[in-house]
Amino acid sequence: MKLLVAVSIALAFPATAWGDVTMVTRDLPVGGARTLAAAKAPERFNMVGLHWRGPGRVFFRARGAHGWSGWHQADAEAEDLPDTGTREWRRMRSWRIGNPWWTGTADRLQIKTRGVVRRVRAHYLWSSEELNPGRSLQIAGSPKIILRSAWGANERIRRDNPSYAPRLLTAVVHHTAGASPRTPAESAAIVRGIMNYHVLGNGWDDIGYNFLVDRFGQVFEGRYGGIERNVIGAHAQGFNTGSAGIAVIGTYAGAAPSTAARDALAKLIAWRLDVAHADPLSRNQTISNGNPRFRKGVPVWLRAVSGHRDTGFTTCPGAGLYGRLGAIGQTAEVTGLPKLYTPEVEGGLGGLVSFSARLSSSLPWTVQVFNAAKQQVAVGSGTGRLVQWTWDSRLLPRGVYTYRIGSPTLRPAAGRLSSSAPGTTLAIGSLRASPSGFTPNGDGLTDSTQVSYTLSTAAGVSIDLQVEDGTLIAPLYGANEGAGQHTFTWDGGGYPDGRYRLQVTARGGRRVVTAVTNVTLSRTLSGFALTPTVLSPNGDGRNDAATVTFSLLVPAFARLEALKGGKPVVRPLFRPLAAGPQTGTWKGGVRDGDYDLALTITDSTGPVTQLVKVRVDRRAPKLTRVPGRLLRVSVSEPARVTFVADGARTTIRRLKPGSFRVLVARGAKRLEAYAEDDAGNRSTRLKLR
Repeated sequence: MKLLVAVSIALAFPATAWGDVTMVTRDLPVGGARTLAAAKAPERFNMVGLHWRGPGRVFFRARGAHGWSGWHQADAEAEDLPDTGTREWRRMRSWRIGNPWWTGTADRLQIKTRGVVRRVRAHYLWSSEELNPGRSLQIAGSPKIILRSAWGANERIRRDNPSYAPRLLTAVVHHTAGASPRTPAESAAIVRGIMNYHVLGNGWDDIGYNFLVDRFGQVFEGRYGGIERNVIGAHAQGFNTGSAGIAVIGTYAGAAPSTAARDALAKLIAWRLDVAHADPLSRNQTISNGNPRFRKGVPVWLRAVSGHRDTGFTTCPGAGLYGRLGAIGQTAEVTGLPKLYTPEVEGGLGGLVSFSARLSSSLPWTVQVFNAAKQQVAVGSGTGRLVQWTWDSRLLPRGVYTYRIGSPTLRPAAGRLSSSAPGTTLAIGSLRASPSGFTPNGDGLTDSTQVSYTLSTAAGVSIDLQVEDGTLIAPLYGANEGAGQHTFTWDGGGYPDGRYRLQVTARGGRRVVTAVTNVTLSRTLSGFALTPTVLSPNGDGRNDAATVTFSLLVPAFARLEALKGGKPVVRPLFRPLAAGPQTGTWKGGVRDGDYDLALTITDSTGPVTQLVKVRVDRRAPKLTRVPGRLLRVSVSEPARVTFVADGARTTIRRLKPGSFRVLVARGAKRLEAYAEDDAGNRSTRLKLR
């Protein structure tokens, strides 16, 4: 595609004190402007981040002591973002955000754009190479962690107090953008620059990562809130809650991280997941909070040690690092043994309370319960790899109680016990819109969405349509409903394409509860069809391939996948398409069986997915004579059976496998038969007379 604009910019920066970062923001000319030349030598910058508006792409390069760098794409990690709907996300949602890129000392920036780019804003940063190595923390089992005060975090610019997740299950590994640090002090400068860009440039509350690791094995504390607490970061949109974002400083598209970086990363993950009592080799189902790859509410299986690319459309943390995450997880699993995994408490005070956990090896264990005065009121014990103990608290006096699950040689799990739920409190559960993206264009596919939810008790229910920020558009439904499952269908009639919220409100007595689900309304996709829907890709010329057709109202990104049990098996289409009718061919390329062919179209509104059932069948049916029975045959599967009696053909449809009687003229001298299934596979001819 033609390059639309190239702009060269130079800036001057004042001197900085230790721990401070200077950032200068400039809007750059776009839209066909000529390259601008600097009148005199400018002062320096060593990090740059770009924002822009429009669906196009932005590229940049910087000039340093050794001349111009290569060209880099500004949005290297498009989903390195806060979760949608949060305050952090709202502040810059009208802009596309590029990652901060460490350029090293440079004096000029040049940009060029592709596609439609209406506005470009550059953030130039200078971060001095200083580090106070004395301010660090090392907890039992943890690596040495350089605290925020040591690397020079500017606490004055933090916007808000941290938010915490109830549980941490996953470490999401990233790489940063730009060159690797030359010195340990330069690593601190990079971390300071990233924080300032995230806060002052992107409008986030704090630096997005929870931890950062450099090639020298240094570990930096990231987002404020406590290194042992489940601080929600802004590093993997849709999956920030319940994960720790760990960025390895530098770019690893090809080169592997240093041995020191890998060792520090493994030790950090071993310690942090041990604090959370998560097994580094486990896989956990996580519900997406919404991003371009996984819409809100979609369950996704993630490894406890995952890469950023597992959560979105990105190559992060680069092939050189991603391919080593399995080995890093295995190292983390055997580091710091023994360990306690997945502690669970079921039930509540006033009833039976069940405690369970899993140990990394067979050990003696205890479960202790304490009252508010920290006096032990109950204890259970055993030996083995599984912890299982049930406590009867029905005669317990009212008060505050805590528990501790542990063994003398491992990190214990502890928490507070809650009261048993009475079971009659008004609550809304299992709210979802299916599909979450729908296409009300009258083609018979996903023309509406069905909202389903449960009520714990009878209540007055209303459903309101809102825009993304919660502003009311219109009421859609209202009625008195009983306890149990309920559904409501919305066809989107009269409303433009866009992203909406459906808020369900239940009122019972003095109690009012609400629940919200997001939906995408898009008329971009229509007419998705597959012909035929039964394939036999065996080269016999019958149904060897299927024709895929659909139409796009505007240009969009298309992803076509064959799903087996909800999991993708093959992806025959994954690219942007122009508006208009679309036609393609799918040749199967999968094992025999039943599949869902899923077409996902993503435009500026969001993704919508449609499914078509398809069967791949390369095996021909078998037609056999039933021994000892006159003119009786058996077919191995549902098929059309054709009898040829003295050249005359008679075809019957058998809906089930099994035997049946041949009904043809008795006087025929020559009688043959063959079977053909829906995929066009034919049996060998059977001579009956």
